[in-house]
Amino acid sequence: MVVHGRPVIILLVEDDQGDQELTRRAMMHGKIKNDLHIVENGEEALDYLSGRGRYRDREKYPLPDLILLDLNIPRLDGKQVLKAVQADPVLRRIPVVVLTTSYQDADIQQAYESGAKSYIVKPVDIDQFTRVVQAIEEYWFQIVVLPPVPR
Repeated sequence: MVVHGRPVIILLVEDDQGDQELTRRAMMHGKIKNDLHIVENGEEALDYLSGRGRYRDREKYPLPDLILLDLNIPRLDGKQVLKAVQADPVLRRIPVVVLTTSYQDADIQQAYESGAKSYIVKPVDIDQFTRVVQAIEEYWFQIVVLPPVPR
């Protein structure tokens, strides 16, 4: 599947190498043609989204159609990234799915209040993790109609 005539672009904000690799593999085996970009901390996420520094080239680092965001990341945490995304009129149109290990009610509530469109607790089981990532991909790119992201 493609969005607006091109593969979907997904930004994964995740510092755990194992979760990065599991997500990458799940996306490779999914039904949807995608271009997965990975950043490892909140500052890097905002640089990517703002097209700053090494992410200045929008051909190479285009705005994503979907952001998968861990809350427990270094430098700026996921909650701070969510707030920055929501404060920007262009970025706030990009759906953010929180994919994290936290079951804390306060984290869940704050994520939704800060603009998250979904909150998913990462399964510990590898097969379940793969199914969850593929379900996210299927839902956001086969069921939901997304607004076009400026290119």
